[in-house]
Amino acid sequence: MSNNTKISIRFFDDHEVRAIWDEKNNKWWFSVLDIVATLGEYEDYEKARNYWKYLKAKLKKEGNQLGSITTQFKLKSPDGKIRLSNVLDDNGVISLAKQFPNNKAMKFLDWFTYNDNSIDGQSKKKAYSFFESNLINEAEIGTTKSLQQIHAYIFGGLYDFAGKIRQKNISKGGFQFAVAHFLGSTLSQIERMPENTFDEIVDKYVEMNIAHPFMEGNGRSTRIWLDLILKKRLKKCVDWSKISKNDYLGAMVKSATNSTVLKNLLKNALTDEINSREIFMKGIDYSYYYEENN
Repeated sequence: MSNNTKISIRFFDDHEVRAIWDEKNNKWWFSVLDIVATLGEYEDYEKARNYWKYLKAKLKKEGNQLGSITTQFKLKSPDGKIRLSNVLDDNGVISLAKQFPNNKAMKFLDWFTYNDNSIDGQSKKKAYSFFESNLINEAEIGTTKSLQQIHAYIFGGLYDFAGKIRQKNISKGGFQFAVAHFLGSTLSQIERMPENTFDEIVDKYVEMNIAHPFMEGNGRSTRIWLDLILKKRLKKCVDWSKISKNDYLGAMVKSATNSTVLKNLLKNALTDEINSREIFMKGIDYSYYYEENN
């Protein structure tokens, strides 16, 4: 798989549905086995593979051409090896889901059909393109201004407050973020925090999360901001796909008083593949997944 391959991970009911971008035909193709495993509730990929073989044969006998409209792209198998995998485009995915006459399939179709049209879906596309933007190589890293630029890039045209520091108090789950009236001085203090070691960088990230400078979209922007600091200072970034949603959210809640769990999580997920598009794209996918239904 080339370093330039665009792989996207969508999450349906906590199951990964991988997609791969086809530059030639300008569209996404989706992993058949991921969809079969999700809709058939198969935890084992071998069972999903066997069901797909059975379904293809059954459909062919019925004169349904679904099996023949699949194409193949290279995707990573559960054993870590890169193999040619069956994929379907948007219309094919919809046809496949209709072969599972259950409530989950209906829910899946609603999710799949509307996923990309939401604010999250649109901002996620912008976040993907951030990899090619000049901002990713911006000299000014670790400042409030650089975080504002990231937020404006991702949410520009979607929120009228994109890139603007909030002027209202906000809280989440009973936790009160930095008081708006003092936010300016709080952010100045955070900017001055050192960022020479891993511990210092995570401490700075924790404080920026507590500050929560925007009305919405803080987590997604700040995780990119963190990765850019790690990249510049330590030649590392986080492989977010190695950190589960529950572990991350639990560690973030604790981090306001004790950041040890968060530091361990992040340290174990560090990679030196700082220029890998795949690592970046997966990072965006997981970053958005962390925010779902929170």
